[in-house]
Amino acid sequence: MKKILIINGPNLNMVGVREPGVYGTETLETICGRVKEYAASLGLAAEFIQSNHEGVILDQIHAAKGEYAGVVINAGAWTHYSYALRDAIAAVKPLPFVEVHMSNIHVREEFRHHSVISPVCVGQICGFGSYSYILGVQALADIINQ
Repeated sequence: MKKILIINGPNLNMVGVREPGVYGTETLETICGRVKEYAASLGLAAEFIQSNHEGVILDQIHAAKGEYAGVVINAGAWTHYSYALRDAIAAVKPLPFVEVHMSNIHVREEFRHHSVISPVCVGQICGFGSYSYILGVQALADIINQ
């Protein structure tokens, strides 16, 4: 069974509590459980990491090459300014990354409209709440099973 990694960046551990009008009331633990089941139905073993520390995520991205068939990433606020994260993703190419966001970043505050990681990801899915993760896993499954 191919393994995939789902990375969650800063403050996503607070999903379900933080701004429920934007992110909903479902906890990250619940979302991950549902995503894991969905991934398994596609023949993929999903593993998860969440950290509020950028270096932890960078180290995990570096270690992902050769370990995982692909990555779904919700980089949170790092999406908009972390060139270190962008460079880490680029460094492990051709490992495919699918960028996801629960909210539609293009209709929120101006600073959220630009993603520095999009150019090194195969695509971006945003605005579908926790279902964005399911769509991201489906997209990744299609890519790695080609």
